[in-house]
Amino acid sequence: MEYTQAIEWLYGQLPMFSRTGAAAYKPGLQTSERLDEYFGHPHRRFRSIHIGGTNGKGSCSHLIASMLQAQGYRTGLYTSPHLVDFRERIRVNGEMIPREAVADFVERFQASDYDGHPSFFELTMMMAFDWFARAEVDYAVIEVGMGGRLDSTNIITPQACVITNISLDHTQFLGTTPEAIAGEKAGIIKPGIPVVIGEAEGSVREVFSRRAAEVGAPIAFAQDTDILSSLEPLEDMSGFKGNSPAVGGDFECPLAGEYQRHNIQTVLAALQMMRGCGIEISDEAARKGLSEVTATTGLRGRWEIITRKPLVIADTGHNVAGLSYNMSRLHQMMESRSRSDARLRMVIGFVADKDIDHILDLLPRDAEYYLTNAAIPRALPVDRLAGLCAAKGIEGRVYPTVNEAYRAALAEAGTDDVIYVGGSTFIVADLLANTKVSIEI
Repeated sequence: MEYTQAIEWLYGQLPMFSRTGAAAYKPGLQTSERLDEYFGHPHRRFRSIHIGGTNGKGSCSHLIASMLQAQGYRTGLYTSPHLVDFRERIRVNGEMIPREAVADFVERFQASDYDGHPSFFELTMMMAFDWFARAEVDYAVIEVGMGGRLDSTNIITPQACVITNISLDHTQFLGTTPEAIAGEKAGIIKPGIPVVIGEAEGSVREVFSRRAAEVGAPIAFAQDTDILSSLEPLEDMSGFKGNSPAVGGDFECPLAGEYQRHNIQTVLAALQMMRGCGIEISDEAARKGLSEVTATTGLRGRWEIITRKPLVIADTGHNVAGLSYNMSRLHQMMESRSRSDARLRMVIGFVADKDIDHILDLLPRDAEYYLTNAAIPRALPVDRLAGLCAAKGIEGRVYPTVNEAYRAALAEAGTDDVIYVGGSTFIVADLLANTKVSIEI
């Protein structure tokens, strides 16, 4: 089987939530457990770190994988969704799974006598676990797909767990209150396995504390620690510089965006937790992992600077919590440019199954808007988006593709302008895939 045939089969025969939405959502562990047994329990052949939460779990997963790799461990990394290439989901030491390995797994599955119909995510997860076992990784960092309790990845017994934070997202599946969503996320907390919680207040914090107590899991809240002595943006705003006793002093991290403050603090608390579990990570390796995360793991789309004149920023933040950070940062940036004629230009689109009413409330009213939709079935049609925006007093021009919207913004922008591309992970994915942009260091 050729790689292209395997990918076409994966996309065409098995539903993928990121493309089609609710029709592909399949909660429960029964299929994952059956697949795991059928393939010989591959996840038992490596140690793992399990990472969940509403926002930041992708960045935290990449940072932790980068630290493990810097220490010399052969490190697997499983994340979702991908931006440009399916193989981004499955990496070993930063290298995407080979095309031949994808084709081989699909071919083996098709030729097997397995009796069942796994979802796209279930089968992709098993492909990752199978590849990590075959590649003989020491550790694999496993990102939860959605929720936690009933997520396919929850068949693993990790060395440690991280839950970044909770906000209202995927409410049609996980519950309509922060407490209900926290209960689903807390489902990855297992007996005796230590867990770090990045951010949690009040009743949400109580949900995590109660679950940890019920199963006898040591729990720590990153926000309670003094693990960060300092953390400030780099002069060119391309990341952060900080100081932490957890890494033996000064460090830099190329992940920009205000929300990365919380992710860095969470990761440093997780670093201490992993060391407490007997996972050796030196200060030098921790600093190296932080500073080289984008080069080491291929992480993209997190406040990624595409060009500087004009300043083009692409970010995958797609819910109220993530976009609140982004809009605040954009406001600060435009305030600093107030003496010039700089304009903020927003290339945005969303998915159809998300309530964007509160998201639209966050958007600045003094920006130029280029409304569009990603090239996936789940995308909110741009004409509908225009109507929703107009009802909120946001006027924008309509473009049928992300590429056309971005090119229009770029053509009209002055050198001091700021172009923000986002609203949905898939808007950023289309930008990176279709304009063949590359990160500027």
